[in-house]
Amino acid sequence: MNEGAMMNRNRDEIGVASVSGTSSLSGSSLAASVPSSEVQGQRGQAEKERSDVNTRRKRIVLHSLPWLAGMLFLALWQFRFFHRLFSLESYQLPVPAAIAASIRENAEMLFRYALYSGTEMLGGFLLGSLLGALAAAGASFFPISGKAGIAVMSALNAVPIVALAPIMNNWFGDGIWSRIAVVAVITMAAMAVSLFKGLTSIQPQYSELLGGLAASNMQVFLKLRLPHAMPSLFAGLKINMSTSIIGAIVGEFFIASQGLGYLLSDQIRLANMPLAWSCIVIAAALGIVLYEAVVLAEKRLIQWNRARTNS
Repeated sequence: MNEGAMMNRNRDEIGVASVSGTSSLSGSSLAASVPSSEVQGQRGQAEKERSDVNTRRKRIVLHSLPWLAGMLFLALWQFRFFHRLFSLESYQLPVPAAIAASIRENAEMLFRYALYSGTEMLGGFLLGSLLGALAAAGASFFPISGKAGIAVMSALNAVPIVALAPIMNNWFGDGIWSRIAVVAVITMAAMAVSLFKGLTSIQPQYSELLGGLAASNMQVFLKLRLPHAMPSLFAGLKINMSTSIIGAIVGEFFIASQGLGYLLSDQIRLANMPLAWSCIVIAAALGIVLYEAVVLAEKRLIQWNRARTNS
């Protein structure tokens, strides 16, 4: 009996030792696996950080390329590369340093004329865009006949500005309203065509859904068509902002006594090319500022379209 009890006790001790050994091995393997997972997580985080750094570097490079290209262009212009390439003289194409000096010498006059031309641009831009938007909104309620009306309105873009400006001068006199009318006419058609396309290119299931909810035509316009057409609206605004500068400057070539276009044509006749090119530079800068203002308004007002475009 004592020997049997001793054997049973030895078996129990061996079993306990084996269990404890197994648990210690599993614990050591678990302890070994924890640092391994932490190392993998740290490696993944490091790789993500490196990827983010590379992405930021690529974005910086892409954003700096236009500036570098512009600086290279100005440098080639300043060192008369284009003069030798096209056999031009300095009085035909003044270098950037001469244009900058002319801007400094005539800063007050250029600012006054730029303000006058900017008023024409903005006035015609707002009036033409408003009339075009109203025409597109009205045509969207009658898509078939409205499409024909928009096509007729788009024919206004085929009228040359040099033919339109004298007519507007004859109608509105030689004051600022004649140039505003020129800009309004050439911007109205672009807005009407762009916005009408956005208002009418609706997927049928959306219209059927609102029709099933017994929505009125005005409710469909406000809740569906207008939000859907916001990108088209701003596309028309950006086109009109660029076009309005051309309309105002060319309109001033005719009967006018102020403005960058008037000063530009006058200085070309006098062969004062540095001042003439100063008018071109100021007009271009004004156009860029106003265009970027429209782009900023688009980003602020329809952020959902920006997120969808970036995704």
